Amino acid sequence: MKINWGTSIVLAFVGFISFIMYFIITMNVDKAYDHELVTEDYYGVELAYQNDIDRLNNANTLSENVSYKKTKDGLVITFPKGLDYKTIKGKIILYRPSSKQLDFETPISLSDAHLLVKDKRLLDGRWNLRIEWEYQGKPYLFKEEIHL
Repeated sequence: MKINWGTSIVLAFVGFISFIMYFIITMNVDKAYDHELVTEDYYGVELAYQNDIDRLNNANTLSENVSYKKTKDGLVITFPKGLDYKTIKGKIILYRPSSKQLDFETPISLSDAHLLVKDKRLLDGRWNLRIEWEYQGKPYLFKEEIHL
């Protein structure tokens, strides 16, 4: 059987379209290629971004900002000295970019200037640390990418 150039072009297009469709179906069905949104309400979070900028600016006006240190017990978060730690309220959010199931949020409850996040919840790798806290009615924010 002899194939002319018109048939060859049609077969090439059909082969190319089949190849592309295979990859589209594989990427949508296979769990190994699972893709998650960074946040469920992406646009709502972006609209509230100015609040984050204001909170970061408030934190930058402090003489000392929040700090953290990895210890054998976990992640120790230290709040600025000179503040009445009993009146600090807020939450600590640890976000794992590679897996939504590992994300967690912890309320801030201080008995001294330090807060310990237990090591059993923290796997090695990259985390985004976000500390939203309030002191004397003024909101503050500390966020940083950390590697454990």
